This record gives sequence, structure tokens and C-alpha cells, in this order.
Amino acid sequence: MVDIFSKKEGPRREDAEAKRLLQGNRTTIHRLADQISNGEFSRSRARMAQAKQEPQPEGKNIHILGGATTAAEPDPVVRISLNDRVFIMDANSGKQMEFLGQLRTNQIGTKYFTLATKQNGFVSPVDPEIEERLEDLNGIVIENDDIREKFAEVITKRLKL
Repeated sequence: MVDIFSKKEGPRREDAEAKRLLQGNRTTIHRLADQISNGEFSRSRARMAQAKQEPQPEGKNIHILGGATTAAEPDPVVRISLNDRVFIMDANSGKQMEFLGQLRTNQIGTKYFTLATKQNGFVSPVDPEIEERLEDLNGIVIENDDIREKFAEVITKRLKL
């Protein structure tokens, strides 16, 4: 034999009784909470009520009407980052415009440039036009910081930036 218990509509009798008891003694509960917390209970409730109110402006409100400012003309610069990524960035905003490749290290410890192409294992290759201009730089060895700077200058000249 199986007993089926169905859920009753509305709150349980015990819950309704507890709620009625708390509502009936709210002032006593608040008074005791203030006494125990040295008045902090009422102050915290006042702060919460004040925080819920929207701030009211004082004095004059000045609204400057007009459209959004126009973006400055991009100033492309070739950069080699600290983590050996070679890319074109906008000098005005600092945002990357085009990823060109990266400097990789072989087993001997020599750094060389790897152009971002599908053949080199890059997911998003450079444009065919950029690839054509920089394809002979693929695999060039970068021995020190001076060569690194000159390498960035060569890329800048080739891409006419």
C-alpha cells in the first residue's frame, strides 16, 4: 500500500504562527537589538534607508549637449612587445591594429621572427598583401636589442607606415 502526501496550499501552520509572533513583538525585538548593539542596529537601518534614496542634486545642473567626439586619426606604429609579439598598434589609443607575428626561440636559444601565416601554425594569418611585403623577413635572426629596433624600422618602411 502507498501513502500519497500532497502539498497543502499556503504557508504551514507553524510558519504562519512564527510570523505572527515576530510581527506582534517587532518593537520589543528592535528595542532589545538596540540595547545589545549599543544603538548600532537603528543606525544601520537608517543608513540602509538613506542609501536606497536617490541622491538629490544641489544647485544648478549643467548638461553639455553635443555628439560624441570624433576619434583621432590612427597613428600606426610597429611594436615588439616584452613577450616577443610583433604587431602594429595605434599610438593614439594604444590598441593593436594588426598582428604580424612573433619572435620565437629555437633549441639553441637563438630568437628568430616568425610571420603569422597558416604555414607557420597561426590561427589568424596576416593579410596576403602584408604577407607579400614581409615574407622574406620570415625566419630572420634577432640577436640583440639593436637589431630588434632596426627590425621594427624595416617593417615600418616596408608597410609604409
